[in-house]
Amino acid sequence: MYVADSRADADPSAGSTTGIAGGTTGIARSTARVSAVVAPTVFALGAVSLITDVSSEMVTAVLPLYLVTGLGLSPLGFGLLDGIYNGFSALVRLAGGHLADRGGGRHKWVAGIGYGISAACKPLLLLAHTLTPIGLVLAADRTGKGLRTAPRDALISLSSTPENRGRAFGVHRAMDTAGALLGPLVAFLILRATVDGYDAVFTVSFCVAVVGVLVLVLFVPGSSPTAAPRTEKAVREKVVGEQAVGEQAVRERAVGEQAVGEKAVGEKAVGEKAVGEKAVRPTLRAAFALLARRDLRRITVCALLLGLATVSDSFVYLLLQRRLGVPDRWFALLPLGTAAAFLLLAVPLGRLADRVGRWRVFLAGHGALLLAYALLLTSWHGTALPYAVLLLHGAFYAATDGVLMAAASDSVPEQLRSSGLALVQTGQAAARFVCSLGFGAAWTLWGDRTALMASAVALAVCAVFALTLRPGRSVLEPAS
Repeated sequence: MYVADSRADADPSAGSTTGIAGGTTGIARSTARVSAVVAPTVFALGAVSLITDVSSEMVTAVLPLYLVTGLGLSPLGFGLLDGIYNGFSALVRLAGGHLADRGGGRHKWVAGIGYGISAACKPLLLLAHTLTPIGLVLAADRTGKGLRTAPRDALISLSSTPENRGRAFGVHRAMDTAGALLGPLVAFLILRATVDGYDAVFTVSFCVAVVGVLVLVLFVPGSSPTAAPRTEKAVREKVVGEQAVGEQAVRERAVGEQAVGEKAVGEKAVGEKAVGEKAVRPTLRAAFALLARRDLRRITVCALLLGLATVSDSFVYLLLQRRLGVPDRWFALLPLGTAAAFLLLAVPLGRLADRVGRWRVFLAGHGALLLAYALLLTSWHGTALPYAVLLLHGAFYAATDGVLMAAASDSVPEQLRSSGLALVQTGQAAARFVCSLGFGAAWTLWGDRTALMASAVALAVCAVFALTLRPGRSVLEPAS
């Protein structure tokens, strides 16, 4: 029902009428404003991600305890599986992005295959009880995630205008995180209500994942979005239609604007970018050639370096449990703190990134993560510690996840949007895979405190380097 309503609001004129009619309350006005600038495709994908995250976070919430306590894995063994869970998708993200781009409208169906593979893996966890089978199941699950992530983010990007991409990704990530908030809670209730708690969690998770696939098939448009509030293509067509009478008038206007200064130069660059995008063929060679673009290359390098020092969520929750002595039955609730903070901050920080610059917000998010590490390294054991750490952890994701994709979208042509975003995601996911392995090995050899100290130092060094190796003006400054 919410998705259907948002479709009606997607038209700019309709959105304006809704805003006037709903002016009786601040909440109604705010909803109308968001609907006016966020495409219905974004809301539909947000609903799919919400449902799917309920499913996946049910498993994620109990998996660390299930593997370490239930199956008795060492930190190194858990680090290997956690690395697979968080980084294996890097191997197939480029394939997913390429298939979506080459199909000329297959974004939905490539994403649907990814969601289907992940759903099919949930019941297989009932049969896996040793390291190798569990690793294979998790690898297959992450293959599905790798296939779907870039096409999904490309759909969001193509449905949004450059000046509103941060907000669009923020809305999607907020809906996605609502599922991440509900997933651990559902897992916690199932563990308390059943005897074979883990098996029940995996079974319910599968059923919920199937619902998410059905919502994708029924409600997400099957082709590249054309009904967005204002897509880049629509903006260009509108400008050509209103400002030019024939091709000769367009050329004369372009020549005249070239001498007006920096603004004219920027407008000319937009026109040249549009011509270049039209000529691009979606091949793997063209996808890798995107790294020749300075901004995208620097974004990818920075995401990779910062990912090398980003300790996975599961290790953060295990560290909190050991510091505070959290009972096993309450462990599944720890991700709720991160999800709640992410949910509350995703849209505000997305809008802030549109206004003050996406790269500034992205780096500030890593500053919040560094502060969370510092709190875990202190001797403070107060009751406020878990709340502070989880708040900072959620703020990190709200300031980096969607914001990074919005920043990368500015440097990628439309025809290669999935492939370009997949390049950035691949570097980041591969780096986090290495970090999980390294952190698990360091924990096994030197203890959790020394391992976290090393990660904090590495994160600080990488953040300083990313600050110096910053992308160009289009990413640093607000979208115009």
